[in-house]
Amino acid sequence: MERTEQLDWQRSSFGTDQANWLEIASEGEFVYIRESDNPELVVTTTRTKLNAWILGAKDGEFDHFVGL
Repeated sequence: MERTEQLDWQRSSFGTDQANWLEIASEGEFVYIRESDNPELVVTTTRTKLNAWILGAKDGEFDHFVGL
């Protein structure tokens, strides 16, 4: 069994079983992100880096990627 299978994966409360959603789990300093329809592909980062990205997203730094 892979290490990530043992994690407590969470998704948004807006998620349903019929939709594909991002899921997130953490263990220590590491944060793991995957898509519910492709759980074998996991992106790993740190809490510090994820926090910086979230703050940047809130500040609009990545809006050009979604055409806002």
